[in-house]
Amino acid sequence: MVTELNEQECLELLETTTVGRVGFVDDDRVLIIPVNFLLHGRDIVIRTSPTGVLSTLPSHRERVAFEVDHHDDLAGAGWSVLLSGRMVQITADAVEGIPGASRKHPWAGGDRSLALRLATETISGRRVRRERT
Repeated sequence: MVTELNEQECLELLETTTVGRVGFVDDDRVLIIPVNFLLHGRDIVIRTSPTGVLSTLPSHRERVAFEVDHHDDLAGAGWSVLLSGRMVQITADAVEGIPGASRKHPWAGGDRSLALRLATETISGRRVRRERT
């Protein structure tokens, strides 16, 4: 059984985890990069390398996607939340103003000093549950 999630349900599920994937097109290739994230209102905030592939996203005019999912094989259940919007650069001070930001750090090593915010335009989600027979 598949159930569509409303925006509030999607946001509540995003609050339960800290890892998602950013999807975008770069040089005619679809790239999907795992990232740690902070949820701030309807927006996603990430910290990345100032020289990595994600650092170029604020200069793109195209939308990017952000996806988080979860599954439980034993229960036969799962969910997926998809956001889309445009990435914008924000200051380190803006990140530090987000509740809980000081306790969440990128898992990837190295310089992750570039802060980006996905200015969310759309949010959708689905919950899937295996029917019991």
